[in-house]
Amino acid sequence: MSLPAAFHEIAKRVNNWGRWGRDDEIGTLNLVTDEVVREAVATVRTGRRVPLAVDLKQDGVQTGMIPGRVNPLHVMVQVNQELFGPGTVATSDDAVTLGLQAGTHWDALTHASHSGRIYNGRPAATITPHGRSEFSGIHTARHVVSRGVLLDVAAAKGLDRLPGDHAVTPEDLDEAAEFGGVTVRAGDIVLVRTGQMRSYLAGDRHGYAFPSPGLSIRTPEWFHARDVAAVANDTLTFEIFPPEIDDLWLPVHALDLVEMGMLQGQNWNLEVLSTACAQERRYAFLLSAMPEPFVGGTGTPVAPVAIL
Repeated sequence: MSLPAAFHEIAKRVNNWGRWGRDDEIGTLNLVTDEVVREAVATVRTGRRVPLAVDLKQDGVQTGMIPGRVNPLHVMVQVNQELFGPGTVATSDDAVTLGLQAGTHWDALTHASHSGRIYNGRPAATITPHGRSEFSGIHTARHVVSRGVLLDVAAAKGLDRLPGDHAVTPEDLDEAAEFGGVTVRAGDIVLVRTGQMRSYLAGDRHGYAFPSPGLSIRTPEWFHARDVAAVANDTLTFEIFPPEIDDLWLPVHALDLVEMGMLQGQNWNLEVLSTACAQERRYAFLLSAMPEPFVGGTGTPVAPVAIL
């Protein structure tokens, strides 16, 4: 089924193709300027560090719902091996196989396509089995450090977790910004907390995956109007799942990644950050969320840290 006219109308309004030149591969990360980073560093007051990644482990967030996206298969290839002879220093090494979007991750701009195109109007056919992503692979996102802003949608509503059928709207984002006393600025990385991660942390992997609250198809225009550099949240699918519009699957992915050229992240653990921001009564901080530079990758694990 082709994408509906309403989708294409939103796509026109948020489209950034050519905004930073025809050769651009990093999209809204262009908004993270040196000045933005200097201002982000100035938000640090206490030095309190909050890690935002879930553990990478074999019984992680993936349930098999997404084919090929496997939790880490971790094996030891050396155990206390004395490589240079008896009595010498021994070393242990390990190896891992995992889906690059298995845990806390960034989606590269090439993670989604629609109508045969990826970001900046390039053909989706530039992604191949052996060549990977010819353009806009995750390795092109070399530095993801900026001011982070937590929009704690669940807490703003007085909830631990949003209901599974809740589509986060622009009005919800406004409410959360007012709750946190923050104004979202150009170059910010926005973290949207739904509280859904609480299901996974309580041991309910399947309940975490489905049904899940998430971003509404209306939110890309909100992020575009504010020149947000990247968005991440605490759910498996990022957008509401099942979708808010029947048979319209992953429209927010297409609008964010393809049309806007905006990184998006999933499976971020925002629970401790929610508590820390409430305790310190501020919802802006320095955020370091550097991608692992897998050449041609359509996503990557990330171990983000918020510094308050």
